[in-house]
Amino acid sequence: MNRPQSAGNQPSPILIAHLFAPLLEGLLALLSDLSAEEWESPTACEGWSVKDVALHLLGVEVGILSRKRDRFSPPSQQSDTPLELVALVNDLNATWVQATRRISPRLLCDLLRFTGSQACAYFQSLDPYQLGNPVSWAGPDPAPVWLDLAREYTERWHHQQHIRDAVGRPGFKDPQFFAPVLDTFVRALPHTFRDVDAPEGTLLTLTLSGESGGQWHLLREGSDWHLYREVDGKPDAEAMLDEDIAWRLFTRGLEKDEAREQVTAMGDRALALKVLDMVSIIA
Repeated sequence: MNRPQSAGNQPSPILIAHLFAPLLEGLLALLSDLSAEEWESPTACEGWSVKDVALHLLGVEVGILSRKRDRFSPPSQQSDTPLELVALVNDLNATWVQATRRISPRLLCDLLRFTGSQACAYFQSLDPYQLGNPVSWAGPDPAPVWLDLAREYTERWHHQQHIRDAVGRPGFKDPQFFAPVLDTFVRALPHTFRDVDAPEGTLLTLTLSGESGGQWHLLREGSDWHLYREVDGKPDAEAMLDEDIAWRLFTRGLEKDEAREQVTAMGDRALALKVLDMVSIIA
């Protein structure tokens, strides 16, 4: 077992508040160009059309402004366990989309601009280094605000990508917009491996290939796993995935068995393939 002599650089905070506005403008430009038929195109979100995904994004903005900015929390929207949270979120999402399907595409775009611009301003007003609520897929402990904002960013990015895929429009794949998504998703690695027992110093390297990808290292230290961008030492296991496969896998847009055919695993294969269990959304 190769044991790194010292851990290197931890991942930097992901500071993306400035990216919400251009991402919103990209969404509005995309939606305004759709035909009536394209609005009804099926997406990777089972049972949801392009319009349904856009309605969901409207619900995301309404939820953020009501719940976080305005501190409004209806008693019926409480959850005590991760399973209850998933069930609550799924029920709220389904109910919202069903109830708002009467909204026209034009009005939907108007509402997205109205709520989205307020959400962008709210995100810009926050101190990213303050401690906030947990990001459930990254662990149960309170998380810094920047991680919660990064999670919000990935929610908007990957659902916009669902729409772009459905109607054959180019994605927001420029590294400026895509690299923070991948970096955020990978923050789920330590939580994914929380129940994996391994000797002190066991090292896993994850490489996401592509212009927006990169390399991350997961190191066993004591009873926990810690994430680094650089470490000393040779990894005991390596997993390599294409960046486009990775984001779909981590958002459950690609089944684990399908992804297994796309991953390159070296060294301790079982340890490397554990990466395929990572989910970086509430699901």
